[in-house]
Amino acid sequence: MPEGSAKDRMIDAAFALFEERGYDQTTVEDITDRAQVGRTTFFRTFRSKEDVIFPDRDALLSAIEARLAGSSQETALVAVTDAARLVLRHYLAEGDLALARYRLTRGVPALRAREIAGLQRYQRLFREFLHGWMGRTPETALKAELMAAGVVTAHNHVLRRWLRGVTDAPEAEFEAALTETVDLFTAGDAGGGGAIVVFRTGRDLDAVLPALRGILGEPG
Repeated sequence: MPEGSAKDRMIDAAFALFEERGYDQTTVEDITDRAQVGRTTFFRTFRSKEDVIFPDRDALLSAIEARLAGSSQETALVAVTDAARLVLRHYLAEGDLALARYRLTRGVPALRAREIAGLQRYQRLFREFLHGWMGRTPETALKAELMAAGVVTAHNHVLRRWLRGVTDAPEAEFEAALTETVDLFTAGDAGGGGAIVVFRTGRDLDAVLPALRGILGEPG
């Protein structure tokens, strides 16, 4: 049977067992028995029982890093929002699995610690990227740290609201939250009457610049 299918069965089995018996009471053998796979298959896919709870974390971090690395000085803020959005969409796509993880991490201290460690890695990627975008000087280090923390906090605020059933429009709330966060740290950066414009378009940049200059009152 394909490895991806075995991985999915192990994840489903693990979360079902954690709900039925509790995290600490469930062993790797319980998971492999329920998923009908061997221990070798389990440890070829996951390093530990904890890794089953966060099966895609490394892939998400790599996706964030790739999106940030693919930006330019002019598109950096769009890249930050896109990178945070792809994480949100991943959790939304998980649906019940994300909800089960939320319940587990709230009730098991070791898993909560693991989750916090993952968030710190997530924030560190944004901090390093933003620090470079700002010029990587001693004067910009704190601002980059604060902005990265703001991005992660805004993302987690919206995600928690969705996990708790408070909102049924998480993507719209995310867009508003990230816009507000970016505005907090970029307002006035250009000095005088400058402005930072963040937009998404499939058109070539050269084709839209004349219209943007017209909106901003700048010469063509």
